Amino acid sequence: MAELTRGRRLLILGICCSSLFIVGLDSTIVNLALPSIRVELGASVTKLQWTIDAYTLVIACLLMVSGSTADRVGRRRTFQAGLVLFGIGSLLCGFAPTIDLLIVFRMLQAVGGSMLNPVAMSIITNTFTNPRERAQAIGVWGGVVGLSMAVGPLVGGALVDAAGWRYIFWINVPVTVAAVLMTASFVPESRAAVPRRIDPVGQVLVVLVLGSLVYAIIEGQSAGWGSPLIIGCFVLCAVALVSLVLYERRREEPLLDPRFFRSAPFSGATLIAVCGFSALSGFLFLNSLYLQSVRGFSALHAGLLTLPMAAMTVVFAPLSGWLVGHRGPRLPLVVAGIGLTVSGLLLSRLDLTTSTVVLLAGYLIFGLGFGMLNAPITNAAVSGMPLSQAGVAAAIASTSRQVGASLGVAIAGTVLTARLVGPLETGFVDAALLCWYIIAGCGFLVLVLGLITTGKWARRTAESVAEDLVRAR
Repeated sequence: MAELTRGRRLLILGICCSSLFIVGLDSTIVNLALPSIRVELGASVTKLQWTIDAYTLVIACLLMVSGSTADRVGRRRTFQAGLVLFGIGSLLCGFAPTIDLLIVFRMLQAVGGSMLNPVAMSIITNTFTNPRERAQAIGVWGGVVGLSMAVGPLVGGALVDAAGWRYIFWINVPVTVAAVLMTASFVPESRAAVPRRIDPVGQVLVVLVLGSLVYAIIEGQSAGWGSPLIIGCFVLCAVALVSLVLYERRREEPLLDPRFFRSAPFSGATLIAVCGFSALSGFLFLNSLYLQSVRGFSALHAGLLTLPMAAMTVVFAPLSGWLVGHRGPRLPLVVAGIGLTVSGLLLSRLDLTTSTVVLLAGYLIFGLGFGMLNAPITNAAVSGMPLSQAGVAAAIASTSRQVGASLGVAIAGTVLTARLVGPLETGFVDAALLCWYIIAGCGFLVLVLGLITTGKWARRTAESVAEDLVRAR
């Protein structure tokens, strides 16, 4: 590929960041629209769970295969296909006449979304060949996550109040159309010199593991935890997980290399990502219902109240990256664990008349904790890995984030439904108490895992795994 001018490289960065922005924005906006969707489409709490989880679960299942497919068939082509699918899915979501069709269209959105972020990152690393420029570009990329989270509540609340929840999906359409056209004009095609092999068996097993687990958690309350369907789902999850490990161990280029998990920093990063993003998705799900359905605030008012949490994430995410670079991942993980734990315990005190001061204190502390979380996850995941394996390790960490997001909503909604007595408006406070404790527990696990997996013993396990991977090549 010919050398690109600096202006062209920055334009490509902007196009790629736009994909991350709309995918991140979509998640935050939809949480704020849940009460409106519930009223207009007559959706149960379980259906609201699927409105969120249908999106995050499909992305989690397809992230890694999308990256390897792009390396083989072309990154620009895959990126454009993802934008088109995401745009069509968004358009259809806005027209959905029933909650079931909305869930189906959210899955189509997610298929497109799974092609955007990992492929865009590959385009960026291929475009910015200078190490210093590449580091700066990745820094901008990471900052867009916080920006989409900060803008999401405000934009979502304003759209829901002014035009209705359907416009939170339609707003994606012009962005995707512009991105498709600009990608065709300015982004050069690229492929990996030695693309990874597609692993269809491993991909199917990943879908079975995640899909059966989340389905059993969400539907267990209504179907009955002892019903053949739910027991069968848990058995299928266990069998598929064992089969995945055994199968991937025999492949030369596995989709998910089990040897990675012998590295304590990598295993820790995976579990921390699941716990941290479970806490985030559970918080967003519960908070939207509390502020609008229980307290009666408008969507815009709810978005404004949540904005300080997102602002803290924007402020502390770069600081976390600086700390990781200068002092390692332990301190940011400790702060993240403490912040998530304290905020979960504080929010467990919510009632029908909780003051704005207490609300904002809980949101600010949560934002501090979550802002410190992201950078050390990626750092710990790739810590000690050979350069050739760092990309795969980072992709697994990204998948773990989406798995956590799916589980957080599944668990929070299931616990809420199981404990709910009477209508949501009056029974939410008592029913959600255990949910807030679970979120605090997720924060405590982040703290403990952060301490265990960042010490000398953990670094030795990472070095051992790296040596094994180098010898195996």
